[in-house]
Amino acid sequence: MMFSVSMLTPIIITLIYEDGNWSSFLYSFLLTFFAGIITWFPSRNSVNDLKLRDGFVVVAMFWIVLGLFGAAPFYYSAVPDMSLTDSIFESMSGLTTTGATVITGLDFLPKSILFYRQQLQWLGGMGIIVLAVAILPMLGVGGMQLYRAETPGPIKDNKLTPRITETAKALWYVYLTFTAICATCYFMAGMSGFDAITHSFSTIAIGGFSTHDASMGYFNSNAIELISIFFMFAAGINFSLHFFAWQNKSFSHYILDQEFKAYLKIIIGLSLFVIASLYYFQHQNQNNFITGLFHTVSIATTTGFTTSDFSGWPGALPMILILASFVGGSAGSTAGGIKVIRSLLIYKQGIREIKRLIHPNAEIPVKIGKEAISHRVVDAVWGFFSVYLIVFAFMLIAMMMVGLDYISSFSAVAATLNNLGPGLGEISSGFSNVPESAKWIAVVGMLLGRLEIFTLLVLITPAFWRH
Repeated sequence: MMFSVSMLTPIIITLIYEDGNWSSFLYSFLLTFFAGIITWFPSRNSVNDLKLRDGFVVVAMFWIVLGLFGAAPFYYSAVPDMSLTDSIFESMSGLTTTGATVITGLDFLPKSILFYRQQLQWLGGMGIIVLAVAILPMLGVGGMQLYRAETPGPIKDNKLTPRITETAKALWYVYLTFTAICATCYFMAGMSGFDAITHSFSTIAIGGFSTHDASMGYFNSNAIELISIFFMFAAGINFSLHFFAWQNKSFSHYILDQEFKAYLKIIIGLSLFVIASLYYFQHQNQNNFITGLFHTVSIATTTGFTTSDFSGWPGALPMILILASFVGGSAGSTAGGIKVIRSLLIYKQGIREIKRLIHPNAEIPVKIGKEAISHRVVDAVWGFFSVYLIVFAFMLIAMMMVGLDYISSFSAVAATLNNLGPGLGEISSGFSNVPESAKWIAVVGMLLGRLEIFTLLVLITPAFWRH
């Protein structure tokens, strides 16, 4: 019922720009709102607290159900004329902040549809469940169960404030502040008010949707690209660090955080390599620095904005950028991928095993900074990584079986499972021309990536349903 309200905002955009698309959003609002009433009414008097298992079910169902109902405005709209599969694909891509699209001709679409796509990404950025916990404390249910299921990871139990509702509010205050500042900067750099607001939505959400087919390349502005680089990088940082820095008016939390330092080194190192390679190959040599930096930050943080067709870059650069999306941003950020903290732990575990070959009887702990990490956390990270590779392999085979070549299949899985968006080969220009079955595989990949695999996979294990 709360989600249905998000379908009323585009009606205001319709009235402002007179694009005549109000009916599709009104029908979608009524459908979603009354479906919510029907679901809520029988259990309106329930006072039972949620258990951890319930949290996983609710989170998974929220993303699946809201993704399906979010497709209604696309399906009912006359422009663009979309099938049910394409509508669900676009909705899931927006809500999971993936940024993959099946729509072409964005420059000619109704403003209301363009705004709705961007709004979906913004809502999905910090998480629908965290939003619900932040603004609906009157639910009286176990918020921490939902929060843990929504943000799994090695540091998922860290809370910014003693109460989970206050934690969620704190995250949203930071999120809103970043969005407002980003929109203001875009507007001052030359974007229209509409483009500034909508692109701030997808920048802070690390979504990558744009209101133009040429993405950020449409504006042809170094200033806009530099602003985008800064906010994409910032959105890829753990939002709890932003909160502590804001609360204490100090940057020391960034400097002391090992994940942030690793994230910064990865971005700087990869950017230097890409920029140097572009100069070496004499590719677009007038703007190589900003072009290389922009695409490195955009792809490495899994945002997916582009200013040119990077899939046509020389050498191994396109594949290197796609591989960078596997690491993604920091835990607790709006980025996708495996996350920097997990990648850092895997790297340190690998170094430890090499040392063990030299000193087989030594006790060598895995450390992040000066803190030793427990075996349980290291095992959990390796478990996640193993399952990630298995899921990736199955999805890759499935994509190839429905007709995509191996490069397109690889980048399609990477683009969806890492919530990246753009890819190589057949999907370099989007998913509009891929088979319908490939789009459904991609939808599953988006959900798995957004909920970091385990939250969905746990629901299909027999042990989860045993009392």
